Amino acid sequence: MKNNKTNKNSSSSSSSSYYYSYSLSFSFSSTSSGSLSPTFTLLGRSHIFLSYHHPLQHMQHIRFPVMELKEAYDIEHMRSTQSIDHELWPLDEIDPKKAKFPCCLVWTPLPIVSWLAPFIGHVGICREDGAILDFSGSNFVNADDFAFGAVARYLQLDRTQCCFATNLGGHTCKSGYKHAEFGTAITWDDALRSSSRYFEHKTYNLFTCNCHSFVANCLNRIFYGGSMSWNMINVAGLVLLKGQWVDAMSVVRSFLPFLLVLSLGVFMVGWPFLVALLSFSLLLLVWFLLGNYCFKTLLEC
Repeated sequence: MKNNKTNKNSSSSSSSSYYYSYSLSFSFSSTSSGSLSPTFTLLGRSHIFLSYHHPLQHMQHIRFPVMELKEAYDIEHMRSTQSIDHELWPLDEIDPKKAKFPCCLVWTPLPIVSWLAPFIGHVGICREDGAILDFSGSNFVNADDFAFGAVARYLQLDRTQCCFATNLGGHTCKSGYKHAEFGTAITWDDALRSSSRYFEHKTYNLFTCNCHSFVANCLNRIFYGGSMSWNMINVAGLVLLKGQWVDAMSVVRSFLPFLLVLSLGVFMVGWPFLVALLSFSLLLLVWFLLGNYCFKTLLEC
């Protein structure tokens, strides 16, 4: 037999109970009529005190310090960044004689056009193995055969400034959704491959959709330098301002034709030729500036 007595002072989050335990002895005894009658004998009584605490009472005392969470995030971010660094393949040395420029932007002067405006040229972007890719014609991306001559100027890019994401949560850039909407890549070569497939269905036009557009698309796809605003102007400026010449002969073949045309024009026509030449260069510059920054739909590929 058990008699329960609940403590009235228990709160909503905890309760205490007294449990009484009775010890009984059971036997049979005979009566005067000869029948058996059961007999119960109380031997003793003891009590047990039990205390119960609700789990939510303990949960209320659990706290996660903000500093510990921040440190854990920093450690996880550092590990993820290190894993990306380990996945980058080591690059071979730049070899101009074999036309190998791993992860570089390359530039060469254009026939006739560069003779009149030497800041205009043909650009390409190179794979990790050094092979050059360039958009040199309608529906055609040239591979490992740079159009319009040998490379005159190059600039090697830093792959650690790129955002290679396998999924939306793997972005290291600040514009993950925008980057994912444009198109991402998991490696350098994967970005170049995707851009090549895209431009294999584009019509080439020197003034609207050209080799600079192809390189800009590649740089936007890898979010190079933390930017998705690459276009013809800043691609050309990046190569011309930060690139380096392959050799002295590259400088000669880039500017000698322009100097010859300039000298011959001034000699035969006079100073009006110089004015016309400067006007031509200025008009080209204004066209590309307006098309890239004011009327972007004009130069969309």
